[in-house]
Order: sequence, then C-alpha cells, then structure tokens
Amino acid sequence: MDRPPSVDALARALAPTGLPHPVLVGVARAAIAEAVAADDPASAAGRAAAAAAATGRRLLQPVVNATGVLLHTNLGRAPLAVHQPAGYTNLELDLEDGRRGDRAERAAALLARACGAEAALVVNNGAAAVLLVLTTLAAGRDVVVSRGELVEIGGGFRIPEVLAVSGARLVEVGTTNRTRSRDYARAAGPDTAMFLKVHASNYRITGFTEAVSVPALAALGAPVVVDLGSGLLDAACPWLRGGPPDWLRDEPAVAQTLAVGAALVTFSGDKLLGGPQAGIVAGRTDLVAACARHPLARALRPGGLVLAALQDVALAYLRRDAGETIPFWRMATAPITDLRARAAGLGVGSVVECSSVTGGGTLPGVTLASAGVSVPGDVTALLRAGDPPVVALVRDGQTVCDLRTVLPEQDPVVAKALAACA
Repeated sequence: MDRPPSVDALARALAPTGLPHPVLVGVARAAIAEAVAADDPASAAGRAAAAAAATGRRLLQPVVNATGVLLHTNLGRAPLAVHQPAGYTNLELDLEDGRRGDRAERAAALLARACGAEAALVVNNGAAAVLLVLTTLAAGRDVVVSRGELVEIGGGFRIPEVLAVSGARLVEVGTTNRTRSRDYARAAGPDTAMFLKVHASNYRITGFTEAVSVPALAALGAPVVVDLGSGLLDAACPWLRGGPPDWLRDEPAVAQTLAVGAALVTFSGDKLLGGPQAGIVAGRTDLVAACARHPLARALRPGGLVLAALQDVALAYLRRDAGETIPFWRMATAPITDLRARAAGLGVGSVVECSSVTGGGTLPGVTLASAGVSVPGDVTALLRAGDPPVVALVRDGQTVCDLRTVLPEQDPVVAKALAACA
C-alpha cells in the first residue's frame, strides 16, 4: 500500500507557490489527512497542490472589474492608485515648530475647503461617521427621524440600531412615504438633540411621497444632521470640464446641503468621492470639534495610508482636475464612442451595448450607457481563474465584459483572457 509523503517533504514541494512555509505545512497536513481518510494516500500531493492554489487565490490581489459596476463593494468600491514608498511621514508632527501635530488636520482641512464646510473630521468609514456624531451630540437625548428614512444599507447597518448603540433615543415621525414639517415640529422638545435626515442612496420611494427639505428643517431650530452617504462634494462638479452629467441631477451634494442650513453632513470616502474607505464629518466648527474630542474618535480614526490617499483626492478636487486624475470620474465620464472603439479593438468576441451602474449603494435606478464585448456561454469561472482574475457577468447566455469599469491599459488583459476561454 502506498504511503503518504511526510508533511515537511510535501510542504517543501509546494514552495514554488510562493506561500510561506508555515502556511504550506498546514496545507500539507490537511491534504495528507484527507488522503488517508479517503484510503488514497497517493492523492496527497495532488490534494495539497490544489489546496495551496486555492489558498493563494483567497489572498487579496488585483482583479480586473468588467462587471460595469463602478463602485463594486465586493471589489473594494472606488478604484484608487496609491503609491507609498518606504519611509516616514509627518503624520503627527508639525514641521514648523517640531511639536506634535494632529493627524486629522491635513486631509480633513482640504476636504472642508473643497465642500465649503467650516471644518471636517475623517474617521474610518461612513457608518463610523454617523455613529460618532450621534454618540457625541445625542447620547441620552432625542434624535428625530422620518419613518421614510430609517434605512438599512449594506451589511445590515440600520439607522435605528446605530441610534441605540450611540445611546440616543429615536423619535420616529411621519410615515413611510410622507413626512411634513409639522411632524418634526410636534416632536421637537427640550430633549431634542438634532433632526437627522438620511439620504435614500440605495433605494427609491416613488409615487405619493413627501419629504421635508433641509432649509425647512433648519428653520425649526434644532441642528440638522444629514447623512448623505454617497459623497458627492459639489452638485456643480467644477472638476468636470462639461459640468455635472445628467445622471447626477437628482443626487444631493455636500456643499449645497451645508449651504442651505445643515449643521453637519456625513459621507463616505470610497463612493462618489472616489477615494479610500473613510468617513467624513463636515460642517460647523464647534460640532466637528466636539466629535474630535470624544474618546470614540480615537478608536475610529484612520491610519496614515488612508489619510495620505485622501489628501491626494482632496487636492485633486481643489485643483479641479479630479475628472482626469481620479479613476472613478475617468471611468464614469468616458464617452460611449470611446468604449465602443475599445471594444472593437479587443479583437475577440462581439461588440455589445451595456448598461453600467454606479453601485456601492449610490444612485439607485440610474444607468450609464456603455459598451463591451461578449462571448458565448458562461466562462466567468475561467476568467476568474486567470492571472490577473477578470470579473465579468452573464447576460442572456453570454459572458459580457463591460469596458466602462475596465481601465484602458487593462484591455490587453481582457482580450487575452477571453481568447484563452475561447
């Protein structure tokens, strides 16, 4: 009867995979156990090789997004190039006087300037921004929210549950489809900490509806906090040469929301802002400062790499060249004629019309005309097995690669992957 190889010998045989030896030892040990249990010791090497390959593919790695979803949550949302050489930064050092500085000042101050806010604070994601604001400003007090805005976003993040964790008391007003100013006015009292408005960024309620505007709420006296989520900085899009595209016409923006009376606005860094995962709190200086002083702010603060990336993004908006330098905006505004030409130039498959979406819990129901290529059948598994993996979609029995979410320099990769599948 064949004997299985030793764990050490099998692990060493797997060294060309590039995985660390301790990882390969675990793979080898599990493969040998499976082979022995199957009464097939000779299969240990094959099982180990397959397991090692699968382990390597589970690690974070670059992929080509050919799904047409610009802010694909499973693929990291906004694509962002970060180049960070080894070395130190002045993360918490004031180079002017040599004293300890504030890591929150740089990117946050730039973002505040870009959206017209008095001040801003950066935390590690959008949910953290909402939690910090509620905990700081409303713990033990009332937060008035329309029933039509008690939303749930990805991952089960629900506004009522976040309010409960923060220690604030939820006061629901209005109905699912209609809420009026008098509903808020009746609910307001000495314990009211704020009126909270939550942007319906991942769904739409249409028909017999009514909501209260930020100016109308601000006139009632309590501070108005708006969670915009998707992070459009300015409705005028001064960073785009042609101004705001038509598909953004109904999307509320940070600058305009603050200008009409919101005390604070919270939003994400990795959605329409086009930056790294982060959460931003922007608005009144006193309220932002209170959030920054809260002990929770330290637990929620981002690291230096995120702050450096966010600083670059903010500078692009202030230079007004974000349309050319931030990948999300380059992809989102690429002319359909260019996409068709690129699809034809791949030299494989058939050129097809596509409908891209922004994704990432933004702009529900909005589509962007696009173009790509298709090949017969479902070859998505083969594309994902490539190096680098290509993530595509299946439509009407065809595998489709939507080029709106493929960087032009990745076109040869898509062409080679599709040709290999054929």
